Amino acid sequence: MRSRVLCGMAATVALLVTGCGSDGGAKPGDAGAATAAAPGAGASSAPAVFPVKVKDCAGKETVFGSAPKKIVTSNASSLEMLLKLGAGDRVIGTGFPPGKGTLPADVADAGAKVPVLGDMVIPKEKLLGSGADLYVETFADMSGGMGGGMGTAPTAQEYQAAGIKRVFLHSTACTAMAPAAVQDLTGVEGDIKNLGQVTGTSAKADALVADMEKKVGAVKTALAGVAADKRPGYFFFDFDAGTKQPMAVGDRQVANAVITLAGARNVFGDVDGDFKPVSWEDVVAKNPDWIQLGVRNRGSDAENKKAFDDAEKFLREFPATKGLKAVQEGHFVRVGSEVTTIAGTRNADTVQQIAHTLFPDQVKDAQ
Repeated sequence: MRSRVLCGMAATVALLVTGCGSDGGAKPGDAGAATAAAPGAGASSAPAVFPVKVKDCAGKETVFGSAPKKIVTSNASSLEMLLKLGAGDRVIGTGFPPGKGTLPADVADAGAKVPVLGDMVIPKEKLLGSGADLYVETFADMSGGMGGGMGTAPTAQEYQAAGIKRVFLHSTACTAMAPAAVQDLTGVEGDIKNLGQVTGTSAKADALVADMEKKVGAVKTALAGVAADKRPGYFFFDFDAGTKQPMAVGDRQVANAVITLAGARNVFGDVDGDFKPVSWEDVVAKNPDWIQLGVRNRGSDAENKKAFDDAEKFLREFPATKGLKAVQEGHFVRVGSEVTTIAGTRNADTVQQIAHTLFPDQVKDAQ
């Protein structure tokens, strides 16, 4: 299923973003320009040098002669990246705002001050009239249409007339073009570096990516002795998407990379796409060894605990799932949805947390 359709579904039932396995790095361009590259290219660690050329999923370039001054983000994923980069003071609005308690503590106050231009997709007229010179697109496909009940997107000509340039997050907006399953975080890291170049915060971007690589590298080293056939089967149970029909995480969603890096095997890793509705019979047939209780942050520890408890209670009492191996053995992972399925720096922390839960003897440290 194409990313634009699934993101429309996510607006109603799930997790708001999709994933793809792109690198999104940077390489030197012509005439001394820094290029934020399309999938498959390496990412430069050098400071941003303008002009910066940014490629979309289809390889079309957008050139930035200077850092943007007024930025609008399509949802919480790109907003959090910009806040982490120190460019939050330039964000003048967002769509799909982060829920209560979902932003990390060090940027939560700054994030709360960003005006909400749309509880879901930003209305076309409001986006074009926002005064932005950059729009960071997290989940639209490259056709320019939003589809899936998401509304009508501005055309390329309308963006140009409004003076708005666009940057697409390769790790979330390019699902349909991803050449292979996403099994690492290079796409997310590439997006962070690309935004660092565009906003002139490359040094901070490099530091964020280095921290992610250190955390994931430590897990990889700790689990080096775990054979592929010993990886436990893992099901991400999207409790907030509803219990009537489960929503599976496929091989192009960033969660697939998180699960893989944590030493597990996504039982729906054979799904070619990001999200896909499946049946409880499908879940039973997979009989996972572990189940992640995917709930959204409720805004407090007490409310989060209740949500996790409710998700576990459902699985223990629902006739189709109470006999599953993971349920019988109490193998539940209590890690929230946002840090697992939304691209960002905290994906690396989630890798550590899941790995520590599954392999406590090998992975001692967890955030």
